[in-house]
Amino acid sequence: MMGLFMCQLYVYILASQRNGTLYVDVTSDLIKRIYEHKQNLIDGFTKKYGVCILVYYEIHRAIEVAIAREKQIKKWNREWKLGLIEERNPQWQDLYDGIMQ
Repeated sequence: MMGLFMCQLYVYILASQRNGTLYVDVTSDLIKRIYEHKQNLIDGFTKKYGVCILVYYEIHRAIEVAIAREKQIKKWNREWKLGLIEERNPQWQDLYDGIMQ
């Protein structure tokens, strides 16, 4: 039987620019993961399309909950994702510097 694995997990959204290309993912180490995106250390979608601005994130304690939330957001249409970002980060600021402090 699989129990809940307790830790701190992050569901996050990256953007190429305001209203640009979006990328949704989940990680247990947000600072490291965003650094990897910003330094183009991860081959694939974000590197190809220059998606490295952290515009949204949320914290979860259970891996099952975080993964379910990531999948939920990925299924949303673009307008809902933009609304989620605008609600918490209307200026589309890069939140990376804030989490580094």
